[in-house]
Amino acid sequence: MQLYRKIGTVLAVCLLFSCNSVLELKPTDKIRAEDLFGDPAGVKLYMANLYYQAPMEDFAYFRQGFLQNGGDPNNGGLSPAMQTDEAVHSEFGDFLGDGDFHWWDQGYKLIRDVNILIDAIPKLDIMEDERKALIGESAFIKAFAYFGLAKRYGGVSLIKTLQQYTADVEALKVPRSTEKETWDYVMELCDQAIANLGTTKGRRANKWTAHALKARAALHAASIAKFWNRAPLTGDAVTQKLVGLEAAAAATYYAACIQSCEAVMNSGSFGLFRPNPATPEEAAENYRMLFQDPNLAVNDEAILIRGYTLPGNNLGHNYDIWYQPAQVANGWPHPGRMNPSLDLMDLYERYDNPGASAPIVTTTEGSVTDYNGYNKNLHYIQFDSPNDIFKGKDARLWGTAILPSTTWKGQPIIIQAGYVKPDGDAVIRTKAEIEIGGVKYYTYGAASTAQYSGFDTYGGNNTRTGASFKKFMNQGSPIVPGWNQSTTDWLEFRYAEILLNYAEAVVESGTGDAAKAAKALNDIRRRAGHKVDIPLNAANVQRERRVELAFENKRFWDLIRRREFHTEFNNRWMHSILPLQDLRALPATKYIFVRVNVPNSNTKTFQERAYYRYIPGIGANGLVQNPQY
Repeated sequence: MQLYRKIGTVLAVCLLFSCNSVLELKPTDKIRAEDLFGDPAGVKLYMANLYYQAPMEDFAYFRQGFLQNGGDPNNGGLSPAMQTDEAVHSEFGDFLGDGDFHWWDQGYKLIRDVNILIDAIPKLDIMEDERKALIGESAFIKAFAYFGLAKRYGGVSLIKTLQQYTADVEALKVPRSTEKETWDYVMELCDQAIANLGTTKGRRANKWTAHALKARAALHAASIAKFWNRAPLTGDAVTQKLVGLEAAAAATYYAACIQSCEAVMNSGSFGLFRPNPATPEEAAENYRMLFQDPNLAVNDEAILIRGYTLPGNNLGHNYDIWYQPAQVANGWPHPGRMNPSLDLMDLYERYDNPGASAPIVTTTEGSVTDYNGYNKNLHYIQFDSPNDIFKGKDARLWGTAILPSTTWKGQPIIIQAGYVKPDGDAVIRTKAEIEIGGVKYYTYGAASTAQYSGFDTYGGNNTRTGASFKKFMNQGSPIVPGWNQSTTDWLEFRYAEILLNYAEAVVESGTGDAAKAAKALNDIRRRAGHKVDIPLNAANVQRERRVELAFENKRFWDLIRRREFHTEFNNRWMHSILPLQDLRALPATKYIFVRVNVPNSNTKTFQERAYYRYIPGIGANGLVQNPQY
């Protein structure tokens, strides 16, 4: 049953309930629960609204929060990836602020809507198998909601039953539970969903979807418990255990993650999409296609897909108009905003040296930590093509990023930062041209702004890292220059994440089947074209998470839950690679590369208090505020 973001459903919700309250049991001039839920179409309608509100960090999730179908226009499509080491914005350099990525009022709105359904279920005149399915699905969505709250705020108010509004406002206030009680409630709800849901695949939750959610949530909780002392906080919220978990709690949560992952792995219902490519090139294309059209993987990798079915009217999304390279913008004025960082590009392995990150070497001196810019006294390695320097790198890099002079939508994408003149001096990031032997050469690789996609600051539309963005982009269709025109579906849970969650839980806990976890890790690598297995250890698991799950909005939370954000981002520069045409080699065409700090940017520092978002509205709700706010 394809429920998400269907135009008929959402319009029906808006028309029937004025988009304010989807259901009220009283007063009687509103539709009654037994009437709505007694009709299969009514259940479908209501469930569509609940799924619509679920906190899936998808194509409409930006710094202002969820369901930003306008594409976060005031911030130029500033996504969570740009707050990590995965990417930078082509124009803005803002880092994580106190008001970013919240979900408080919306979270409790969803919880109330779910509680309305839960309250109505016992009274419905439906078959018992239908009642059981509703119980399970309600528990899944409620667990998802509390997971969204817990990972942002720690311990929160647990509203387990429907509150009846009265004149006594104080009676409606619910104090925060401890962070442990909150995570345990998420586990309890997941177990309730698992016990009641069937195994039929579709676009609604089933038993395996609930296991996938439990595994993700349990790994998050386990990590907080294990790594809390990397960044311990102080204050009333800590003293009252509203934030923080004791180290002893980690074992239980790791065990829960392992158990749920094994349930999915042993189900026989899932596998990796196209797991055995013949070549790295085939692996890159398979990986790209998985995200261009997740529906290709409904029989193997896809566990839960959120659909974007129709363009416009807040039912489509805006990734294509924000993030495609400037050359294919088709008249849209704000493309090219997602720039994969050199930091990420360095992380991908080479096939000839498996099991180790492969920072990109640009000089015969071999330094990969020199970001001081072009130096005519260094010996730069010359390449025949602007993308030759990336050859031999993991296929997932080629499936994730548009590299210089690779073809996209039928044309080579020109990403060039300048040229080196025959005398050895360089012209970099300054629009200029030089004529040699009757041939003109241009700083950015072409004469006009419509012909290149890199480094020119014009319009804020060109990459400033040396690569543009590919993952999720639709190669086959032209950009439609307007809001919400993209209909690529979002893959919320997929089998590769299950394998990675399993591998991490086994490594970090020292329990579980290490051989099975190692196989899970290496199966993912083989899908990427690797032929050599690597050992199961924490470093290998985390590198695989970063390259396999890049831009799926997991890195932000991995840094949060493992308490690594403040060490990774401590006055940190992000980095770029500058392709330069080397005119010293004429008449041959050669390119060199220079590692630099991202142009026109500042350093970034993560404040430790940001491991939790602040609690909104404490003057009215009386809740204890999180530390240091």
